[in-house]
Amino acid sequence: MPYKIVHKEVLGPVTKLMEVEAPLIAGKAKAGQFIILRIDEHGERIPLTLADWDAEKGTITLVFQEVGKSSTQLGTLEPGNEIQDLVGPLGKPTEIEKYGTVVMVAGGLGIAPIYPIARELKKAGNKVITIMGARTGNLLFWEDRFEKLSDEFKLCTDDGCRGIKGVVTVPLKDILENAKPDLVFAIGPAIMMKFVAGTTEPYGVKTMVSLNAIMVDGTGMCGACRCEVGGETRFSCVDGPEFDGHKVDFGLLMKRLGTYLEEEKEAMELYTAHTTAK
Repeated sequence: MPYKIVHKEVLGPVTKLMEVEAPLIAGKAKAGQFIILRIDEHGERIPLTLADWDAEKGTITLVFQEVGKSSTQLGTLEPGNEIQDLVGPLGKPTEIEKYGTVVMVAGGLGIAPIYPIARELKKAGNKVITIMGARTGNLLFWEDRFEKLSDEFKLCTDDGCRGIKGVVTVPLKDILENAKPDLVFAIGPAIMMKFVAGTTEPYGVKTMVSLNAIMVDGTGMCGACRCEVGGETRFSCVDGPEFDGHKVDFGLLMKRLGTYLEEEKEAMELYTAHTTAK
């Protein structure tokens, strides 16, 4: 069954948002879960964490960056176009409780999937402190959303063009020293989550990360997204995608994320050549 795109926004040079009709998924979705889509019968399966949903409208919101062949092709679709396959919600939902003070560390595209988690944690009565960061200002989005739901909001960029100059661990360390948070959530590039976990570990603050490992079937059958957590093999699609960051083997994770770089490069080159020739 095809899924119609009903709304599209350009959030940055490579970042786009799409609202898609998917009433069954919208009615079951919870914070932390993801979907897998396939643009057409020739397309690969793409995992995207749910950025938002509306059960009444029957829509889900997806945010993605155009970094490879499939995500670039997805970005060419417009409202009225359809996505052939869309499966979800998949993965374990975030454990939403009243923890006390929770720090949400959102890096780059991680801004989108961490939003519904922050929203639900706020609804549960937590004090929410948000740190949003990216390499440069044009990769940031949804600042207004986070400012509204956060008790404290801190913005930083690597190049200093917006907010604090530096990486997200700079304001995080200050918060760990002064606010004594009860829990930290970090979603973003693997290297960012690794350093966030490394920053919080000496303070003994539990830190949850969302592993955007390679996923293919999303049901734990293919084994493509296996990772090591606490010395044991886990599958991010069915055992996660959220894990204790202090137990994740980030070295292995980042190595696995680079497994198909050559194939991805080749696919992008062929796609570019094909679209240019048209």
